[in-house]
Amino acid sequence: MTGSYGKPRVLVLGGNFAGLTTARRIRDRCGDSVSISMIDRKDYLLFVPNIPLEVLMDQDPSVTLHLPITKILAMEDIRYIEGEVAEIDVGNSRVKYTPSERPGSATEDIEYDYLVIALGARQAYDRIEGFDEYGHALSDCYYGNRLRAYLHGGYKGGPIAIGSARFNQGTAGKPEWLPIAETACEGVSLEMAFSLGAWLDIRNLGGPGNIHLFTPGRLIAEYFGVDIVNRFLETAEKTGLKYTDHTGDIKRISRWGVEFENGESMDAELKIILPNLEAHGFLKGLPVTDEAGFVITDSTMRNPDHRNVLAVGDCASLTVPKMGVLGDQESRVAATQIARDVGRASEEEAGQPYTPEIIFLGEMGHNRAFYIHSDTWYGGTRSVLRVGYPFYTLKLGFKEIFFRTGGNPPSWGVPFTELMAEQWL
Repeated sequence: MTGSYGKPRVLVLGGNFAGLTTARRIRDRCGDSVSISMIDRKDYLLFVPNIPLEVLMDQDPSVTLHLPITKILAMEDIRYIEGEVAEIDVGNSRVKYTPSERPGSATEDIEYDYLVIALGARQAYDRIEGFDEYGHALSDCYYGNRLRAYLHGGYKGGPIAIGSARFNQGTAGKPEWLPIAETACEGVSLEMAFSLGAWLDIRNLGGPGNIHLFTPGRLIAEYFGVDIVNRFLETAEKTGLKYTDHTGDIKRISRWGVEFENGESMDAELKIILPNLEAHGFLKGLPVTDEAGFVITDSTMRNPDHRNVLAVGDCASLTVPKMGVLGDQESRVAATQIARDVGRASEEEAGQPYTPEIIFLGEMGHNRAFYIHSDTWYGGTRSVLRVGYPFYTLKLGFKEIFFRTGGNPPSWGVPFTELMAEQWL
């Protein structure tokens, strides 16, 4: 199938990390042999990883963490459509969307030859009773600014609870090597607990002893690897930070704290919550998705039954936990698949499967950060944890490079970071 100009039409749904990176890699690998369009409801990328840092520094993340993408895409001959996806018809290779620049637009159709779904996931705060009145979060600029205002204007030193709701993922189409996670991504919980503890200490507001970290799972952030997490928990115990696991899902949030489905509760003035991540409603029930609505793919990021449908990032069922670095790894595989189909990549290149590795940089306060590189959760042997001042500089530096390059850091950036973190620092 080809478009009116004889070129295969690639349609990318979603323009944050996974979508933007995949679209650009497809252009890089395929050159002018394909036409590329992207649909996203917003014309900027939100640099989510640095929201906690901006909140504690009392900086508005909507000012510092928005990267406009319209001109970036135009420079690479990628058509951008600002719109809300309404329906995907995989049988007829069509997507319905509503242009969202101004209210009242009519729903339109667009055809594709290749569909790359990179729409992320739905933050299910509305499923948590009491969150609207008493909950706080770090998932976007609105909630970041809400927490920022509370910390820098209203917080007086009461107890703080930081933790996650249970992640309800699908199981259909899952490979045997991929474990079932009980939470979507708890790296932020660890990062916020340590960095907020330092923030409290500096301001004489109680320090880490005010914070109670919790998880519904067996072990917080278990995908980092048991050895790495245990080292974090040993450090937490020494600082006075409290920790509880096996809470079950969150039942409700009240003015006084958090109640869990296991019948227990936790006192807290401030409740910082990571929600369950749900698939978007229009994905549920499609022939390419599992029972929870996440897109089923094989290790080439293609759907087994509809080979022209690919998925990357949080909407893909293989992305567990829901971390941006996994979407980046998936984007390379997806782009190579399309490049192979149009004669721009070899069979050998296209045969390299998605092999997940977790890489995470998290702030710890006092100008220190931690670096993790691990694949033990997937059956591998790599388990690297480094802590210190240089890694704080790396975290700040990556964001700076990302923005200065228009979201297109050099291909050697991640390998160079790994080399610095694991060999030189």
